[in-house]
Amino acid sequence: MAGRISFHEQISRNKWKSFFLLFFIFLVFVIIGYIVGIVLGPDYFMIVMILAIIISISYIWIGYYNSHKIALASVNAKPASRTEYPEYHNLVEGLSLASGLPKPKLYIMNGSSINAFASGRDPKNSVICVTTGCLNKLDKHELEGVLAHELSHIASYDIRFMTLTAVLVGMIAIISQIFLRSLFWGSFGRGKDRDNKAHIILIIIGIFLAILAPIVVSLVQLAISRKREYSADAGAVKFIRSPTGLINALNKIKNEHSINNMYISKAVAPLFISDPFKRKIDSLFATHPSLEKRIEVLRRM
Repeated sequence: MAGRISFHEQISRNKWKSFFLLFFIFLVFVIIGYIVGIVLGPDYFMIVMILAIIISISYIWIGYYNSHKIALASVNAKPASRTEYPEYHNLVEGLSLASGLPKPKLYIMNGSSINAFASGRDPKNSVICVTTGCLNKLDKHELEGVLAHELSHIASYDIRFMTLTAVLVGMIAIISQIFLRSLFWGSFGRGKDRDNKAHIILIIIGIFLAILAPIVVSLVQLAISRKREYSADAGAVKFIRSPTGLINALNKIKNEHSINNMYISKAVAPLFISDPFKRKIDSLFATHPSLEKRIEVLRRM
């Protein structure tokens, strides 16, 4: 089944999903701003609405155009020089030619565990970052499999979509906190509105949504992340015409016992080839499908 993935359809689908997600981010921010404005009263309504629109546009703009910079900074990544890492550069150049993609900028992060991620809004503005453990513990074919997996994410515009999903999660978490904190402002509930049943019901609904929304959106983000790992594995096989290197790399990741010695934000964890926190797999809160299942699927290709 994985071998029948159409990259052209996947790219088109991801582009459209990205557009609608951008619009949805903006819309959610305005709706929450509208609710907060009503709760706080007419004196604050216009101020809250204007702030909601400005913040939503700024949040989307910064997240969209600087996602790769934010991801790299979060793991303290450094540019990988060709002199120091020639094989890293050579493999990515060969894979870029095979896939018809521009060569991403290459970075490296200090960490003994085997891991890697890609980021960027499109193939022309993409980056790949690997751990020092990835370069030290994998042989040439295994490293090629990992890099092909990351290039597959870039080719199918997964990175743009996952970045916007992460922005959505962060945005909803922020505005939920803003709403909950606004309930304690001194201006809240003054006058006759305090006894207005409709107003109280609106507040209760707002509190319920503010608590529930971040959880629901996070679960959706994680479900999307798990699904895209299978697609990227299939894409890697398409680029290098063999699943062996990636299978061996995933086996090494599965069997390694080194402790993750990097500081990684949970917001960027879904970007990695494997869960950097080694959390329980096969749960709603898992960022990745189990390595055993991925290896099983790859062996059938």
